[in-house]
Order: sequence, then C-alpha cells, then structure tokens
Amino acid sequence: MAEPRWLDDEEMRAWQAFLASTALLNRRIEQQLKDDARLSHPQYEVLVRLERAPGNELRMTELSDALFTSKSGITYQIDQLEKAGFVRRTPAPGDPRGIVASLTPAGRRKLEAAAPGHVALVRDLLIDVLTVEQRKAIADGLGEVARRLR
Repeated sequence: MAEPRWLDDEEMRAWQAFLASTALLNRRIEQQLKDDARLSHPQYEVLVRLERAPGNELRMTELSDALFTSKSGITYQIDQLEKAGFVRRTPAPGDPRGIVASLTPAGRRKLEAAAPGHVALVRDLLIDVLTVEQRKAIADGLGEVARRLR
C-alpha cells in the first residue's frame, strides 16, 4: 500500500481555514435567518431557488439537485415551508409521480423581508472582507472542487 500524500504546512493551513470559515459562516448565517426571519438556511435557499426559477416553480428532484441535498431532506424543508404557507406542492404536469414546488405570494413576501439582512450579513462576513482577487480565487477554486464532486 502506498504511503499517503500528507498535507504540507501550507496545504494544512488552507484546509483548516476552509473548515473554520465554513463552520463559522454557516453558524452565523443560520442564527441570523432564525432571529430575523424565523427561517433555517436551507429553507431560505429553497425560497431563493424557487424565486429565481421560471414560473417560480421547480420539480422536487430539480430542487434537491440544486441544493445538493437528499430527496428526504428537501421533502422535510418543503413540508415546513408548505405548513407556513410559503410554498405549494402540485403534481407535475404529465407525470403523476412527479411533484412541483412553487413559491406562494406569502413565500415571496417572506423572502423579500429576509433577503436584505441575509445579504448584509454575507457581505459583512465574507464578500467585503476579501479583495477582488481573493474572491475570484475562492470562486474559481471552490467552483472546481464542486465541479469535480458533482
């Protein structure tokens, strides 16, 4: 068996910075959305994806793929959002097994109320902390990681 390619100091620094920053960012974003909008981060992302989709609707499988979550995970989030009146589920046209989730007017209002605080926090904690070059490097590098993992 081949010897593992251990991380050198610079590689370890990058890995640990990634772990720390994502954990801390996720924690702060989750808390802000709960405090200000009574939404979880995954619920907020569902509303964003639906708002940006043609007709403000997506098949559940497309939504699950877009949010990199399991079908059961997206079903749970949609259940919660539907109970709150922010999302509606209907059968997919021409496919009795498919389900479409769509944004309701109440969901649009919820997103419009939640978005300014969320964007301000993302800008404060990440975007405005980095230079243009750093943002480009992160977007390029993490984009490549995501591409390979897909």
